[in-house]
Amino acid sequence: MSAANELDGNAMAGDLGEIFAVDVTQAVATCAGCGHPTALAALTLWGPAMGSVARCPHCEDVILRLTRTPGQAWLDLRGAVTLRIPMPPDDPQ
Repeated sequence: MSAANELDGNAMAGDLGEIFAVDVTQAVATCAGCGHPTALAALTLWGPAMGSVARCPHCEDVILRLTRTPGQAWLDLRGAVTLRIPMPPDDPQ
């Protein structure tokens, strides 16, 4: 892999923010390959020319893929066993 193409998962914040109502860069994905939990912001990101590919920083397996087309977003999470998303506290009004 070329370090010239590497970013981190924060580079997906805008695209993911359009899909999810919460900031998912702090969500923790557990890698299906090595079992290591990592915040999405800490994943190694490739792209975004044809889409984004986020890899585990420990074993380099693909954790997620994100592709945008006009009017749609395709999110493939098959490289994650789980995705733990922090949610804001309920407003007790």
